Amino acid sequence: MVTNNMLARTAAHTVIANLGCFSVVEYMKDLSVSPASAQTSYFMSKMGLRKRQVVASLNNQGIILQSGAMQIMAGNINMNTNVKGAGDFFKKMVGGKVTGESGIKPRYFGSGQVILEPTYKYILLEDLNKWGGAMTIEDGLFLACDDTVDLKVTARSNFSSAALGGEGLFNSTLIGSGVVVLESPAPMEELLVFDLQNDCLKIDGNMAIAWSHSLQFTVEKSTKSLIGSAASGEGLVNVYRGTGRVLVAPIG
Repeated sequence: MVTNNMLARTAAHTVIANLGCFSVVEYMKDLSVSPASAQTSYFMSKMGLRKRQVVASLNNQGIILQSGAMQIMAGNINMNTNVKGAGDFFKKMVGGKVTGESGIKPRYFGSGQVILEPTYKYILLEDLNKWGGAMTIEDGLFLACDDTVDLKVTARSNFSSAALGGEGLFNSTLIGSGVVVLESPAPMEELLVFDLQNDCLKIDGNMAIAWSHSLQFTVEKSTKSLIGSAASGEGLVNVYRGTGRVLVAPIG
């Protein structure tokens, strides 16, 4: 049996969030700074630019991580590549190429703790059940999830959204039941959460970082004519239609 103080409050860190087997540890102070970097570190902490780590406490269960995210394994933890054969390997590699993320995401399972590498990004813990069982995310956001969640590559429903929306041809979609861990460019307090009930959301730019897979994403003119769109100064907008949720980072 291995015990540690990772989830205990210390002079340096504390747990700021929990969901499922995942906990988020935030370092309030960087106590190991040098005299040359102390001032910078002080003002970074005051602005919320702090290191954070995700800790997964496993009890005969499994998680999937972004490749290279693991820092420490404590206890009876095993790892495999989460590849089911040559066909699955090829599909994952192609998916990684088109989304810009690592194609092979290892699976860790057993009983103990998996501690992830620290990051200055903001950590979001999301329950897929609150997203209708499927969430599409921007490239680079995925960090971890329960192994009950499948990671799939989805193509845009039409070429207009791919060519004009600034979103690319493909995105990663998380499907299933469980918790997903995302690395966000903005804290949850800054994100706008839109819940749509058979309605639409129009955004000038690709500020949406995650949305329900049930929503239809298109790119449309802000007015009925191209001349009107040009005159309004808005041009094209990203449109999300249907029933579901959208997370928007308006500041960045």
